[in-house]
Amino acid sequence: MIVSHKHRFIYIKTYKTASTSMEAALSEICGPEDIVTPTSEQLMRTRASGRAQNYRLDHPLVPKRPLWRRLLRRPERFYHPSVGYYEHMPAWRVKAYLGDEIWSRYYKFTFERNPWDREVSWYYYKTKSKERRPSFDAFLADKRRAWVENYDLYTIDGALCVDYVGRYESLTEDFNKAMQQIGLEGKVALSPSNRSPDHGNREYRTYYDDRTRALMGEWYAREIAAFGYEF
Repeated sequence: MIVSHKHRFIYIKTYKTASTSMEAALSEICGPEDIVTPTSEQLMRTRASGRAQNYRLDHPLVPKRPLWRRLLRRPERFYHPSVGYYEHMPAWRVKAYLGDEIWSRYYKFTFERNPWDREVSWYYYKTKSKERRPSFDAFLADKRRAWVENYDLYTIDGALCVDYVGRYESLTEDFNKAMQQIGLEGKVALSPSNRSPDHGNREYRTYYDDRTRALMGEWYAREIAAFGYEF
């Protein structure tokens, strides 16, 4: 997640939408007062400057680190709200931290992806460390693990709250459209990073049967309705 006071934009980072590549590219044009959230050590290396800055925050809505982690001296988690600003941060929290004036004046954008396609990518991402990967159907049986919800990141009370939602399916074109709106067209270049072996070189539709296809339609009905995605 990035807040650029220099260029007056807010980037809401969603899951499995080339968001790490966008975050890395955008971090390079940020000024010293801009907010750039941290990520894992591995993915920090995708940023030419290795930049993460100004994400610490003293605010009533920032939760404390869990007591058990402090007592056991466990490392702080970069993705937990206790750090302040964090990478996959919902828009409502960004707005609360920044205030209405900045939120309303800055250009806000994010990206989304066909949920059936996104789910297969998420499956490979979440099972990449397993010696024996479970079947796709078995993965979907555990909704708590399999659920990848982007919609709540760029909506507030169920309503779209950003100025632009680009599509993963037209990534470069839509990213350039967003850059044009903030006067950075041609000045920010995307490069691949955090790429999992998406779909195992198979077309995403081949992973589904009628039951799992319908199941995804139920899980992700809101973004399917909002953006007209089809299987």
